[in-house]
Order: sequence, then structure tokens, then C-alpha cells
Amino acid sequence: MTTADVPIRAASTVMLVRDGARGPEVFTLRRVAAMAFAAGMTVFPGGGVDPSDAEGEIPWAGPDVAWWAAQWRIDEVSARGQVVAAVRELYEETGVLLAGGRVAETAGAAGSGDGTGDRAAVAEHRLSLAALLRLRGAELRADLLRPWARWITPPGQPRRYDTYFFLAALPDGQQPDFATSEAVSGGWQHPSDVLRAGRAGDVGLMPPTVAMMTDLAGARSVSELLAAPRIVEPVTPTVLTADGEVLRVRAGGREYTTRMRQH
Repeated sequence: MTTADVPIRAASTVMLVRDGARGPEVFTLRRVAAMAFAAGMTVFPGGGVDPSDAEGEIPWAGPDVAWWAAQWRIDEVSARGQVVAAVRELYEETGVLLAGGRVAETAGAAGSGDGTGDRAAVAEHRLSLAALLRLRGAELRADLLRPWARWITPPGQPRRYDTYFFLAALPDGQQPDFATSEAVSGGWQHPSDVLRAGRAGDVGLMPPTVAMMTDLAGARSVSELLAAPRIVEPVTPTVLTADGEVLRVRAGGREYTTRMRQH
């Protein structure tokens, strides 16, 4: 298969935020170096949309699938898959569950998963998120998510993704961890600190991460971010220069420069 034939895979990513002393902080993960995609990069929790994510029978609270389809300008089946994937991936990678009911009472409370094996079962695809919620008598809380951005990997790359970026405030009583096989570390950071570390080469950042961090760094509070009006247009970046380490792209009328490798 040539790079021109690489299929584009749908993916969802969640920018989990909380208020800090200097403004909003965001939870990030540093991916393991052996990963096939974004190895060693500092990223937001997220991953590919699974076929089970588009399952129609899922307990749901908040804006309905039609609302999400209109926000993203996609069909309702795809919109359902994106929202469910966002909630599922956040749960798998951090233990934070955007749901109401008994299933959310212990999720993420101790910082190391819910202690019942549900998180592992979902991560290993032995249990769908819909089945978990039905089993526990809970509902997915779509009202805890906001649509933020959509980036599509440009042609010529060995892996391509159509990634939907969601914003979510940390629910009361929950604390994220990085108890996932895909990350070596994780924690809360101020976006400006992440950008500074990226420019210095202390962390590796992909262009969309730089773009999202730039958005978040300008906010004074989580409530300001949640209330910000967003009109999401698909963005496919254009590579301006790349030398194997420093990458400069243009996307959405702006330019972003990032180091793809750490010093």
C-alpha cells in the first residue's frame, strides 16, 4: 500500500480540564516509545473509534445525537460513534467516566481505576461502553462534553486520522490517572508550560496538540472555555517545512511550529 492509499481512521480525543492557580490546567499523557503512532509524544487522552461505539442502544443524557451531528456536520451514526468513543477512551486511559449513576460513583475516585475490572474489560474490548452503562444502570453524560476542533492528517503520512477534539471539565469527585499500557506518565499541566517545554524540545508535541494548547492557554477559567462558542470546521494541515525533528504547518489560517522529537 502506498501512502496515497492509506485509509483515514476516525478518532476522538478529550481535553480534560480543571481550574488551577494560573488558569485552566489540562490532563496529558506521554505515550510509550514503542507505540506505532505518536510514540513518546505528549498527548490528550483519546484513540480510534470502535465499531461498538456506534451502537444505537446506549443510555444517554444531555444533547442528543442529532445535536452532535449538527455541531460536527456529520451523520447521526458517526456522531454517536464520536461521542461514545470520546467517553470510552477517556475512561480507558484515565479512569474518569463521564456518566451519571452508580457506575460513576467510584470511577477515578482513587486515581487507579474503579477497582471492579470494568475499566480493563472495556479497554480490552470484552465489554462495550454501552453494555457497561446498561449493566450499572447509568447514562452517558453528553452534556459534560463540548465540541472543539477537528483535524485530518494530510496525505502522504503512513497513518491518517480524522480526529475530533472534545473539551470536558473534570467531574466532581473523580481524579484521573495514567494506568494505561499506552502511557508512561501523565498529569495536570498548564497549557503554556506544555508549549514552552515543546519549544525547548523537552517534550514532543504534534501540530494539533500545539494548536489545542494554544487555544487553552488563552483562557482564564474552565467556565470561560465551556461557554466559548465554537464553529468546528475540518482542518487538514499543510506541511510547510519538515527536517525530521522540527515541523512547521499551516492549518486554519495559522502557522504552528513544533518539535516532533525530544532532545
